[in-house]
Order: sequence, then structure tokens, then C-alpha cells
Amino acid sequence: MNYFLMLSNRHGDGVLSRYQSLRTKGRMCDVVLEAEGVEFPAHRTLLACSSDYFWSLFQDYTLESGAHIISLPALSSVGLEQILDFIYTSCISLSPSTLEVTLQAVTYLQVNHAMDLCTEYISESIALDNCCFFANIAARYGLCDAFTASNCFIACNMCKMLVGGQNKAELLELNLESLQDVLAAEEMPRVNEIDLLQLALDWLEWNPLSALQSNALLSRIRFALVPPEELSQLSTFKPALRTPFIHSLVQKALHYHCQGPLQPLLQSVHTSLRVPKSKILLVGGGREADRPQNQILTYEPRRRKFCTLSSALPNKLQHQGVCMVGNFLFVLGGEVVQMDEENEKTAVMAVTDQVWRFDPRFDKWEEMEPLLQKRAQFACCVVDGVIFAMGGRGQKSEPALSSVERYNMNAGCWRSGVSLPHQVHGQACATIGAGIYISGGIHGNSPDSSKEMMFLNTFEGDVWQRRAEMSIARFGHQMATVRGKIYAFLGMFEPFCDIERYNPKEDQWTRLQPLLNDRFCYGLIATGGRHVLMFGGRKWQEGQEVCTTNVLQYDTEYDTWKEVCKLPWPLCGTQCALMAIQDPPET
Repeated sequence: MNYFLMLSNRHGDGVLSRYQSLRTKGRMCDVVLEAEGVEFPAHRTLLACSSDYFWSLFQDYTLESGAHIISLPALSSVGLEQILDFIYTSCISLSPSTLEVTLQAVTYLQVNHAMDLCTEYISESIALDNCCFFANIAARYGLCDAFTASNCFIACNMCKMLVGGQNKAELLELNLESLQDVLAAEEMPRVNEIDLLQLALDWLEWNPLSALQSNALLSRIRFALVPPEELSQLSTFKPALRTPFIHSLVQKALHYHCQGPLQPLLQSVHTSLRVPKSKILLVGGGREADRPQNQILTYEPRRRKFCTLSSALPNKLQHQGVCMVGNFLFVLGGEVVQMDEENEKTAVMAVTDQVWRFDPRFDKWEEMEPLLQKRAQFACCVVDGVIFAMGGRGQKSEPALSSVERYNMNAGCWRSGVSLPHQVHGQACATIGAGIYISGGIHGNSPDSSKEMMFLNTFEGDVWQRRAEMSIARFGHQMATVRGKIYAFLGMFEPFCDIERYNPKEDQWTRLQPLLNDRFCYGLIATGGRHVLMFGGRKWQEGQEVCTTNVLQYDTEYDTWKEVCKLPWPLCGTQCALMAIQDPPET
């Protein structure tokens, strides 16, 4: 015989509705609950089925099982009424003024489903004017999800809270567990670490703790992100910073500040900005050829938003090298472009050996040890924390270079590396592990572009090795490494749009889907997944070079292109890098 289990969705609601009707009319009530002198008639059976407290209270062996009036002195009348309304209707009316008395009743009477609604209410109602209050409530009553949500909100909005007087006062009343959680947050937009340190010190003055607890709180501060002058001054006058443990952290941070060229190799969580994802920097470039600007744009792929970095390049550069080490931006060589004072239409260009380093932690440029040779249109890359500068154009007396130099950060100087087999400029570069790959360019005084591919193992090799040639001779092109393969894109001047992929294991090139339009002098970067982004550049249009505003995305998995957005203005000749950097202040 077959059986079917049928469920009525209305039966349970109907039973509760009938119970509420009986309660409203005072019928069949067999117990009276009393709090603060206010009495509430109720039904034992429903109370026992809704609350673990009443379930235990109304057992046959308890004194209260036969009592007509149950006094609850630990509860307020408002809180008890809130819980009875929930038990009889499944609904609860919550506001900041009733939340705590409701939670007192919820926890005392062990009405777990009402606790879930309180957690949901907090998580959905968090705002600047109540987040600290909610965090304290959540900590007091063990509401884990609400506690996490409140702390995340405080961290993400800390910049606004530190500015507002009332909000900052509320931060000083925040419970210790929440403050520790907030100070450990990886994401805290637009907040300077010195402000977090000052907040922690002010909080400790309002809420004295033992040395052990104070150390645990202050250890969440990233002291290396605090300017050394201010850190030294605070550590002199604030006792909380002079305990042996915190003093050691402060000294370690001050030592880091003194390391100069070594800083990129000394990175840790204590030197990392509190930003969730890196942004793309568009370094240099301009709206027309040979007219570079010194501005740097930042691009956030998730929001497709461009901003201008507050710190501009020290010089107007083109054909420079750009690379990242330890979240420091290095800008190498290139052509310094200046306009002739007598003829504003004429640009004066000089190849430079200058090296500039930008530290986003303090928004500061610093001139480093110069290159051994002046270089432009050269290849540069980073392998295991070592910067390589290879080939390129030198001064007018030396049109192309074969020399290679490496920046030794431990010594803070450039040293000669394994020279290329021939002079070359306009080549592209990519890395896989310890290997450097260089393709194309123009060799020596030859007028023709090259198909050649060269490889150097930086750990073991002392000579450049030839690899399979590209199918197309390229100059002024760019390469990107995605998932262990190298992609070569387009080229300069020739109206071709071709792309090809190199497989290092098979030493083989494969032609891919071409771009619909030619493009050169663009910015290019692999975003870390399967995509490559191309920014601006120039193209041929009706026999003239035209600067573009397109931002194109290439999907290496599906071999497809699409336009994702537009640049704020036409841009060509820019160089790209990935950097963790704070958002600019809100205007």
C-alpha cells in the first residue's frame, strides 16, 4: 500500500492565530507572567513549546508547575511583552530603544528563533550612528553573525567615523573584542595608520587594561605604516608603547624605515596597506605622440573606475621602464621630454639614467641609484626581487645597447648582467619563474624588426639561448604571461593586428584571433586571472595616427576581445603596473 505525506502550510499559522485570539480575550489562560508589576496572561503549553526555559519550568516535578503566577524579576515588562508577542505571532518589533531589553528576555527565556531575528535586524540596520552600539550589543549577547557584520561595517567606514566627533566618541566606547577585530581588518579604505594608532591610544586612556591585554590590542597596529617621526614621538610620551613587547615592534618598524633600498625585500603584513585588491597604474603617456604627461591614473577593474594619483611622476617621460617590487613602483630611464621655451611646438628629448621609486604607503617619490647606462625603449622585468634592465636605445652616439644590468637591493646599486647577443631596442619582455624571455625589436642599425626569441635562466644560465621565432617580426610590441604561457600582442607602425601564444614546454608559437583594428603604443597588463587588459594606444585612421580611449579586454581562455570601458581622455605611450594603493580622499 502506498502512503503520501501531505503538509499544510496554513495549519501552524492557524494554531498560532487562535492562540493569539485566546490570549487577547483572556480565555483559557492558565498562567500569569509578571515583570516589574505588569501581568501577562498566557498559556503554559505554548510557552513550554516555544521556550527552553518554560519547558524546564513547567515539568511535573517543579514547584512552579502548579503556580498560577510566575514572577520574572530579571526581566523588564517591555522585554517580556516583546517575547510574548513573538511567541504568539512569530513577529517581533525591534528598534534600537527596545533591542537590549528584548535580547535580555530572549537569552533569559531561551527563545532561539527570536535571537535569530535580532541578529538579522542588526545585520540589516547597521549605520554610522548605530554601528558601535550594535557591535557592543552583539558582543554582550553572543550574536556571532551580527558581531562580525558590525565590525566589518566599522572597519569599512572608519575614515568617516574618525572625522565625525560623535562617531569618534562612540568608538571610544567600543568593546575590546570589536576594537581588536577592527584593528586586524585587511580592508580599511582611506584610513592612515597613524589615525588608527591614535584611536587605540585614546581608547586605552578611556578603558585601562592590563599590560597583556594592551599589548594584544596594540599589536594589531601596523607600525611600519606610521611615519617614523610621529612614531618616535608617540613612543616617547605614551606608556602603552613602552612595554617590552610593543617597544620591540616599534623599534622593528623604525629599523624598517632606515633600510632605504632594502625596503621592498622586507615586506610583511606590518608593511602592507589595508586594501583588499590591487589597482592598475597607468604610468605616464599623453594625449598625443611625444607629448607625455607626468600624471598617473589608477584603474579599478571591478568598478571600472579611473582616478588620478595625487603624486605625479617627477619628470615627463616616454619609453621608460616600469616594474613593481614589494609594492614599490620603480620607474627606470626613458626619455625626459621638455618643450622648447622658444618654440612651444618643439619637444626636447634626452635619454636618462634616472631611477625613481614610489612608495604608496606614504605617497612619496624617491630618487634611487641611477642605471649604469642611459636607456630608452628597453626591456625591464623583476625575477626573485631583482630588477633587470636590458638593451634599449642609449644616447645619440650609441643608437642601441646589448648590455644588461641588475639592481642589487641588498647593495643598493646596479651591476652588470649577462649581455644580450646583439644590440636591440624596442623589444618585449616576459618572465616565467626564474626565466626571462625577450622577443622582437630592432637589432643594431638594421631597419627591420626581428622575429627572434631569446631566453635566460637567471638562476643557472650565463648565456642567452635562442628559442623558436615568432611568426611575425615585431617592434614596440608587448608580451604578457598568463597561466604559464606567453602572449605577444600587435606591434608598432605596421597595420597588423596579430596575436600569438608561446608554449615554453613545447617551444612553439600559435597564432590567435587578431584584434579588429591595429594598435600600438598602448598600455598592457595581465590581471592575474585569464584576462589581459589593453589601455588606449594609437592606430592608423585615414592615413594618420590617432590616439584612442578604448580599454580592451582579451580573454586567453576563449581567445576573444571586448571593449570594457573608456579612458577619461585619449592616452598613448602609457606603461602599466599592479599596485595595492589607498583610494583618494572623498570629495
